[in-house]
This record gives sequence, structure tokens and C-alpha cells, in this order.
Amino acid sequence: MRTVLIPTDFSANAMHAIEYALNLYKCERTNFYFLHAYADEVYGPFKKNGGESMDEQKKMVKANAEEALKKLVTEIEEKTRNPKHSYESVSAFESLVDAINDFANQINVDLVVMGTQGQTADKKITFGSHTVQVFKYVQCPVLAIPENYEYRQPKKVLFPTDYMLPYKRRELKLLNNLADEFKSEVHCLYISDFEDLSHRQLDNKRFLQESLPKAYVYFERTPVKNKAEAIMEYISKNEVNLLVMVNARHSFLEDMLYRSTVDEIGLHLKLPFLVMQNLPR
Repeated sequence: MRTVLIPTDFSANAMHAIEYALNLYKCERTNFYFLHAYADEVYGPFKKNGGESMDEQKKMVKANAEEALKKLVTEIEEKTRNPKHSYESVSAFESLVDAINDFANQINVDLVVMGTQGQTADKKITFGSHTVQVFKYVQCPVLAIPENYEYRQPKKVLFPTDYMLPYKRRELKLLNNLADEFKSEVHCLYISDFEDLSHRQLDNKRFLQESLPKAYVYFERTPVKNKAEAIMEYISKNEVNLLVMVNARHSFLEDMLYRSTVDEIGLHLKLPFLVMQNLPR
């Protein structure tokens, strides 16, 4: 039984991510949890709320959130009628990252699925600030869905890697299960001018292959250039449906998330992006 957590702010983008997740796991027994974290809604307006106490403000926001979640679950149940799926909702008086981490630990979440933008979407940027925070600090795999991406089965998966990381078995199992469900190709792209790998890289490459027995795994290499350009070029030439990257110390993804914005680096993604975590917490 899969356990999928979907944070929602009730925006169109969040609804789109929910629809993608329902399609992705259409044929699998899955528990979906819809999470709304509302601490920001309490603290934000509290400064100018015209004399209401913090408790009153909190009660009101909580009641509104729970009503909206109840309505969301009812709508989805009526629309999908999938006997393999169950739906639950949870509201939390926490920041989004804390709420996801706490809940993921409580119920052992397999995957977090969310939109790339929230209610205050800025069309010029690829990932909103909440999504970037979740990529950086949440302790389980996160799949971000762009608003205008029409659902397609993830038949072709791009996994850029330098084979320097010892991958986590559980996260590779998630990728292997997806590949098994959709008979997917996983293209491991090594961006380097050198063909020869060190012993450490060879061990990690072997572990990667052994951990994806249900996938059609391809190992490719492209010469060094701007890494984002190399990734974007590969995506456009090979009709990739899903990009997978690992967030780890000194990785390209960490560099993107911490030292700059994704957009300054040039990774303008228009397809689902799965971030697997390999950071000590």
C-alpha cells in the first residue's frame, strides 16, 4: 500500500498536482493524505486583524481549513470513485516544511507530491519559494508538478548523476516501483569529459543498476558544459517525462537550491521533477 502526502493551499496549481498523483497511482492501492499547514495564515494577518486575539484568529483559520479540506476530499471521492484509493485530510498549525516532516515521520510517507507554485504564483519563475523550501528541508522524496504539464506516464526518466553518492536503497526502490509500473526507461546521465570512473564511482554505478532491476537502465555520458544546459538539451532531444535528482552535500542540486535560484542557473523545467534526499538531517 502506497502512502502519498499532498500539501495543498487550495490553489489551481495544488489541484493540478493532486490530479497528477491520482493518475500516477491509478492502478495501485494508495492512501492519499491532503495536508494544509496554516501557521502563516494565522501569523500573517494577526498584525492587522482589528483586535481579535491570537486564539480567535487560530480557531477561525483552523475551521476554514478543515471545511475546505472536507470539501476537497468529497469532490475527489465523487470524481474518481477509485476503489484502490483512500483519502484523508489533515490540518496543521505549523510551517509547511515542519508539517510535512512531522506527518511524514508519523505515517511513514513514501512520496510528497506538490505543485511547483502556490496561490501567489509568479509566472516568471519555475519553482515558488515554498516548493524550494520543501526540496531543501523535507526528509522524504518530493515530486513537483508544473501547472501546465498534462499528465503523461513517466515512460522516460532522466537521472543526471556523477556516481559519487552512495544512494539510499529506499528512495531507489520508489524509482524502481515507478519504472516497474510504467515499463520505464531510466537514463543515467554522467556529465563529464572523462569516460573512466573511479572505484567509488563504479561501486555506486553498480549499486544503482542493482537497485533498479525493474527499469530499463541506460548509462549515458555527455561532455562537460553548463550542467543545466546539458540536462535541458537531453530532455528536449529524448522526450523525457520525469527528471530525477538527488539532493546531497556538494551535489549540483544542492548548489542550485542553496547558492542561487534554479532559474538563474537556467533549469527552466516544464516537466515533473522528483527530488530524492541524501542529506544528513
